[in-house]
Amino acid sequence: MYNPFMKLYILSLIIIFFTSCAKKSYVKLSSMPKTNLEKVSMSSLDDLDYEKAKDAFVNSCTTKKTQDIYKTLCQKANETTDFEKFIKEELDIYKIVDNDYNDIGLLTGYYEASLNCSKLKTYIFKYPIYETPNDLINVKRDFFRPRLRNRILRGRLLNGEIVPYYTRKEINDKELDAKVICYAESRIDLFFLDIQGSGRAKLQNGEIINIGYANQNGHKYSSIGRYLIHENHIQREDVSMQTIKSFLNSNPDMYDNVLNHNKSKVFFKQTEASSTGSLGIELIPMSSVAVDKTYIPLGSMLYLESNIGDKDINTIAMAQDTGGAIRGAVRADMFFGYGDVALKLAGNLKSELKLWIFMPKKKKKEND
Repeated sequence: MYNPFMKLYILSLIIIFFTSCAKKSYVKLSSMPKTNLEKVSMSSLDDLDYEKAKDAFVNSCTTKKTQDIYKTLCQKANETTDFEKFIKEELDIYKIVDNDYNDIGLLTGYYEASLNCSKLKTYIFKYPIYETPNDLINVKRDFFRPRLRNRILRGRLLNGEIVPYYTRKEINDKELDAKVICYAESRIDLFFLDIQGSGRAKLQNGEIINIGYANQNGHKYSSIGRYLIHENHIQREDVSMQTIKSFLNSNPDMYDNVLNHNKSKVFFKQTEASSTGSLGIELIPMSSVAVDKTYIPLGSMLYLESNIGDKDINTIAMAQDTGGAIRGAVRADMFFGYGDVALKLAGNLKSELKLWIFMPKKKKKEND
């Protein structure tokens, strides 16, 4: 006798079987609890610039976060004369897969911004580049909930309670209790300094100040590119840093609506080195990337496959930075350096990405 409930039961078993089979091929490391990983062979790592990769890795090994991940391998890498052999003997490589078990993500680019500035506020130079405000409070939430590691709550005290810190619009409309590094000439350039996270302020006397990321107001990053697409000001296929700047320069009456759509605001510090990322060391063009640290540990060594313009790339890079727009497991933002070429490459880059991570070999397979 035909039993529709039995048919449904069998179908459910088949779906459960294939779903569990799909998930069984992925592992989770204790250092990356939210990330799905697929262990693969090193056979695809031919024809790489291993000398460049070694320089980037050894440079990153000067930071505690990279040392925590790779431990004694930092010293071994510094001493080796064959970095390709070192990688294949000392490290395992895992493909990074997102929560939907997709291995294709997004690669974008960023650069070191350049702004015309003045140490004194004038009619022309009137947009402050703030250091971290004195009333901004950072609370590490893992102090209260261990599972919330790498998460920081930012706010300010009001009547004995922590409330959200001021939004971009509120900051623009008031004078913060914060030191001003200098004053920018262009509000648009200052906005993109926030997005890039570091830059060079060119003062009127010819002096150049290096500016790096220090803190953030705690509000979620919102893309003004998406906002302009939604409002039918720019077509999706045309959106880039260059087209956004062009639109804003042609429509100064829309500055407030567009720029304040992104409530996130970055605060800065003056640095000795140019273009320092979240690890606190100088970024290397085409060898440093920003990642989402909830999925990928800062300081880790990655392998990327993507394309820049019409050129396919496969390269090793270090996870040395973060950014408000960088969200997800298979996601990276490549640093291109300083100058017009870097701006052009970074501003137009939006390519499919495949991403792998190198981790020290384990005596016992870790599958938490």
